[in-house]
Amino acid sequence: MAKNVRSITQNSTGRNINFKDVSSGAKMTRSQFVSKIENNKYSDYHIRTINGIKTPCSNPDKSERNNLG
Repeated sequence: MAKNVRSITQNSTGRNINFKDVSSGAKMTRSQFVSKIENNKYSDYHIRTINGIKTPCSNPDKSERNNLG
């Protein structure tokens, strides 16, 4: 699956908290997106634990245009 998820909301510290799958139009919270990544629904993303919080991250590639945000 192509990188087709965008961050649509950030909190005051800059953490992405809401996301949108631009292909389907589905909106997700951070925890919903994390669950879907863990269940292999979004193979172009992985999870990092940052400050004790599971955080979705796009897999690295040569393009800077397809990062979350």
